This record gives sequence, C-alpha cells and structure tokens, in this order.
Amino acid sequence: MFPRRIVFQALAIAGLVGVTSASQAVVTVFTSPTDFAAAVLTLGTDTFTGFSTTSITQGPLMRAAGSFGYTATAFDPVSAMFSNVFFGAAPTAPGNAALSTLDSKDTIGFGRFTGSVGALGGNFFGTDFSGMLSSASIVVSATDADGTVTRTIDDATAASFLGFVSTRGTLLSASVAAVQNGTGVGFLWPTVDNLVLASAVPEPESYALLLAGLGILVVVARRRRV
Repeated sequence: MFPRRIVFQALAIAGLVGVTSASQAVVTVFTSPTDFAAAVLTLGTDTFTGFSTTSITQGPLMRAAGSFGYTATAFDPVSAMFSNVFFGAAPTAPGNAALSTLDSKDTIGFGRFTGSVGALGGNFFGTDFSGMLSSASIVVSATDADGTVTRTIDDATAASFLGFVSTRGTLLSASVAAVQNGTGVGFLWPTVDNLVLASAVPEPESYALLLAGLGILVVVARRRRV
C-alpha cells in the first residue's frame, strides 16, 4: 500500500496534466444516429409514448430516458419567462406522440440531468398547428463546461438527427427552437422525438492521465525500495 503522501503527490501531478488537456475539450456533433451510438455508452431513449396529443401538459416535466433522468422546460424568449406548457405532436401517426410546445415561439430546454449524462441526441423537426410534420429550420444547442455548440437543421424531417457528445464527460443543458417564417402565418412548433441520453466515452487524454498517475506511483514506490 502506498503512503498517503505519495498518492497525493501523484494525484497533484496528474491534476496538472488534466488542466492542460481539459482546455482542448469540445462538444462533438453527430448527424448519424449510428455514429452517435458508437461514440457513447449506456444509451437511454425517451420515445414520449403516452404523451398527450389532445390536451396541454403543464411543466416543467421530469422524465427519464433509460437510467438517466432529465427535466424539460418551455421558455418564452420574448417575455424571458418560462411558460412550461407542452403539447404532444403526432407527426407521423395519431398514436406516435412527440414532445412539442403550446406556443410556437417557445424554446424547449433539457437540463437537470441525473446519471452522469455526457451525450444527448434525438430527432428534431417542426410541426404545424395540428401537430403534423411541417418543413422547418430547427436550431439545436448543447452546453457543457466549455461553452455552447449550436447547429441548425434546414428543412428538418421526422428522421432528422443531431447528437452532441461532451469530451468533458458531462453535459449541462440543451435547447431546441423553431425558426419562424416571418410572414405571420404558418407558424412552426419545435418538436422532439426519440430523445437519447448517454454516458460519454472518456477521451484519450483521460486514459493518458490515469496511466500517468499510475506510472508516477510505480516509479516513486521503486525509488523508496532502493
């Protein structure tokens, strides 16, 4: 067993290495669900089965995707207040619910994750007043400790996918909004289906950090035996 002082010294040196490598961390964006799944661990999916498509649902919503938990909010950027009122869309079939807002200008937010969420993905698209699929540009953002990464899906369909993986290992939040056409008619609602939460695979620098720390312990122990 290594003396406590040696362990602390090794961890301190390893921590310095971690600070250096952490500055290079970024959020990686995927447009293929297959590639996204291959880059993460322990996927959980919320399909929104049973979500009401005939009446409003008051939020914030506390839901789960597999073993992960999350909270969904609806935010009105005009009034800068949370409306937290949702409505289920049915873009492909009456019984196939998807998460949407009551007000078209609201932004759907995801946060308060539980279970070490390091990645988020899903199908992001727009729906019309009746909850049916409607061609739209959808803006999706994800935030981790390094900042926010934003992508826009033009002419999004029900199969349009985006996935965000934090090399930090932890996502803080994500948001989805629809770009309105500016004509005052044909409003578009942001809609999400098959929301996926997952654990991020540690970046190579993290493995190098662990090995460096272990290597320091071995060297120090050998010197003490000499």
